[in-house]
Amino acid sequence: MTQTVVLATGNAGKLTEMADILQPHGWDVKAQSEFFNGEAEETGLTFIENAILKARHASKKTGLPAIADDSGIEVSALHGRPGIYSARYSQDIHGEAANDETNLQKLLDELAGLPAEQRQASYYCAMVYVEHENDPTPIIGLGRWYGEILTKKRGDGGFGYDPIFWVEEFGKTAAELPKTQKNQVSHRAQALNALVMQLRRGA
Repeated sequence: MTQTVVLATGNAGKLTEMADILQPHGWDVKAQSEFFNGEAEETGLTFIENAILKARHASKKTGLPAIADDSGIEVSALHGRPGIYSARYSQDIHGEAANDETNLQKLLDELAGLPAEQRQASYYCAMVYVEHENDPTPIIGLGRWYGEILTKKRGDGGFGYDPIFWVEEFGKTAAELPKTQKNQVSHRAQALNALVMQLRRGA
């Protein structure tokens, strides 16, 4: 039986990745943009809190079960920043809205001159499923992907900080990995697969 679920994200890159990972599991994946415009207000102080807020918002708007993620990059030398602010890290620069390019450049600028051994980072993802808006027991999957931050961009794939996120295991940046490979090992893949495993047990 096919399960319809709304993905609570307006980020095209995230939407593609999540749909690619979920569809083989028999999910009928719908984007929240098919139902409504706008985003939930991310007032949480953790990735998990923000993911729950987004999932509940999407479920309320659509009447469907919802999956939401909150994810970002944490840099050891910056004491975990940008963290939950990864998508809006450069918000104040030039008074303009943040985007992938300005966020990435701000991070490079902040780490300028730092040697390779001090550029450790990890992508973190919290993935949440709610059956309905007031679901008292959200299901949570977590994922973390370790790497380091390069001094300049490499690769044209992915999105966000992928062109400067070096994955030693593969000798490539996240932006250089084939999509199928990234969807097996990324923080988002780890979190989604952890979520799907729990959903299967409860089916």
